[in-house]
Amino acid sequence: MLVADIDTPAMLIDAAALDENIATMAEALPGARLRPHVKAHKCTGLARRQAAAGHRGFTCATIRECEGMVAAGLGEDLLLANEVLDARRLGNLVAAGARVTLAVDSAETIDAAVAGGVPEVVIDVNVGLPRCGCSPQDAGRLADLARGHGLSVRGVMGYEGHVVGLPDATERAEQCKIAMEMLVAAHADVGGELVSAGGTGTYALNTWANEIQAGSYALMDTAYGCLGLPFRQSAFVLATVVSRSDGWAVGNAGLKAFGMDHGNPELTDGTVLFCSDEHVTFMPPRSVGELAWLVPAHIDPTMALHERVYLFSGDTVVDVWPIDLRGW
Repeated sequence: MLVADIDTPAMLIDAAALDENIATMAEALPGARLRPHVKAHKCTGLARRQAAAGHRGFTCATIRECEGMVAAGLGEDLLLANEVLDARRLGNLVAAGARVTLAVDSAETIDAAVAGGVPEVVIDVNVGLPRCGCSPQDAGRLADLARGHGLSVRGVMGYEGHVVGLPDATERAEQCKIAMEMLVAAHADVGGELVSAGGTGTYALNTWANEIQAGSYALMDTAYGCLGLPFRQSAFVLATVVSRSDGWAVGNAGLKAFGMDHGNPELTDGTVLFCSDEHVTFMPPRSVGELAWLVPAHIDPTMALHERVYLFSGDTVVDVWPIDLRGW
């Protein structure tokens, strides 16, 4: 198949750029130093490439992702970096031979791990992002509570998500240090072998965590693309021009083809004016039937909106991967 033959809108990956990104990260964070986050791509085909580069442990955001990774033979060491109140599906994976560690931040989530049959947990610590996680001062108590219920506490995790996208590298480094000092203090109370944290924006700055949960580095987006990181844009949404005016053109990829929480996508050779449900309006105008290459502003939710991704080299499609970890 040629790229020109793909039905649009479609998700595409530049195969060479993907391989380069994976190799660059594997050199920076070899083996267990990186626990790639599959929420960024939701694709076991891509996860296999990461595993082949030496990264055998993975981070997941949903139970569905864990199930899909196990079904693909990638369940050697999965961390569900999220709280759940019904862990029975995870317990079924453990009973079948997979290793699944669950994040907990309360007595209720500890009870869920016990009831669901998940024997290993990490204490999720709030390091400044107002989302999940216990206070650093409460981490030791929760670890004791978990051990008292018969669970193995592997360590701590804390995501500096409020830091990873800061455009100023100096401020990013300073804020990362503040966040990780809280996590290290919590780890002193909790114990265990894991200090799990980080993302693509702090992968090289976060020297406190002994494993980094970066995911977006493989595909990239405009949010991370402006930070000067050593990763190439490898993911694109391909649209076809379906209408033309004297001052603009309209492609057939709109709000339903992109994660929009970080703003409009960017056109590789023009300017996006706005998106509507099924359309992207951009300039300069071009002929009806021409292709337009668009860079997502946020890759994670963009991948979740597509059923498959086409790997390409030049004008040729070299593989098609299902985005098989979508849904819940």
